Amino acid sequence: MNRALKRLDYSHVILASGFLVLFFASGARFAFGLVLKPMSEDLDISRSVLSSAFTVFMVVSALAMPVVGRLIDRYSIRLTMGGGAVLSALAIALMGRVQSQWELFAVYGVLLGLGTAAVSVAPVSVLMSRWFPTRRGLAASAAISGNGIGQLVIITLMASFLATLGWRTSYLILGAAYAAVVVPIAVAVVRSRPPAAPQAQTPSSAEPSSAMGDVLRSRSFWLLAALFAACGAQDFFMATHIVAFAQDQGVSDLLAGNILAFMGLFGLAGVLLAGFLADAHGASKPTLLCFVLRIGIFAYIPLFQDTPSIVAVALIYGFTFTMTAPLTVVFAGNIFGTERLGTVSGLINMVHQVAGGLGAVLGAAVFDWRDSYDIAFVLMLGLAIVGAAATALLSERRLAGDSKLK
Repeated sequence: MNRALKRLDYSHVILASGFLVLFFASGARFAFGLVLKPMSEDLDISRSVLSSAFTVFMVVSALAMPVVGRLIDRYSIRLTMGGGAVLSALAIALMGRVQSQWELFAVYGVLLGLGTAAVSVAPVSVLMSRWFPTRRGLAASAAISGNGIGQLVIITLMASFLATLGWRTSYLILGAAYAAVVVPIAVAVVRSRPPAAPQAQTPSSAEPSSAMGDVLRSRSFWLLAALFAACGAQDFFMATHIVAFAQDQGVSDLLAGNILAFMGLFGLAGVLLAGFLADAHGASKPTLLCFVLRIGIFAYIPLFQDTPSIVAVALIYGFTFTMTAPLTVVFAGNIFGTERLGTVSGLINMVHQVAGGLGAVLGAAVFDWRDSYDIAFVLMLGLAIVGAAATALLSERRLAGDSKLK
């Protein structure tokens, strides 16, 4: 009885730890979109070049994710996340010292990219699935809600800091806070697995898992790749450019920064709903809801760009922003089993990240070419349709071998 109570109590510590890690990781990542315009003016670098640094960050992080997944499957989530937290804290603080283009690419693109891969949604979701094997959708959603709340709190604070302290000092403060909170949690509080459970209750022993070759050859994997690529391109296009787009349309700097912050608040409701629906009905239903809402958003915004319309579109998009994040481990576990959950979810998140980087730089390239984001919005509409179609074609039935690879 005491052992069960102890395990229950520490599972909530693990949940809180995952929440706080993503709280700070999200704020650090989305701060880039907030400072895009003042950074461009201060460093005399175009938005395309700055967005290219963001793309390098996304690609480096993405390429590191399968390696991170392999490390947490075979070794330790705690050590992997601890190393990532140290790298991230250092990179965030160094952003306040960047003076040139190559420094920006090295610090933000490479160093922060490597660190973020190890403290991102993917490892936190795997951690939640180990501690909450029967409620992995809802547990992952609760931890990932740290993304939205961190986006709200940290971006709101940084928006106020920008007016008085500037973007460099804001990054230095954020790096110090990250080092003080996230590093100790990742190194000292996180535990890779719960206390040993009876053999019959261990998901990896009770559930067959597909071999990696079968996973990579399966129709289901490529449909997942398609829908998460579409999602990633849209997410990071919006995260990188929504503030600058709003400012270009005459929205005040403070309101534009708060739009990004409140997107995170609306995302809290979306991610919790997604986790609840995924545990009850499977991951496909909340994913399809996400893309249907995005079809409406991206069909609307090229036509209506007054301040109320921009705010409404941003907040509705915010509701969908992290809906698919907890669904990666649900899709992967339901279709491929849990033994290779870290590796499979790492691959899917790699696709999401690479597409996200491309979406960010695509938005900048379209703006520099046309002095407008309208064509980029139309392209995002096409991706929403692709995502909805891939979701509708996807089956969550477990793959058992070559006979089920369709």
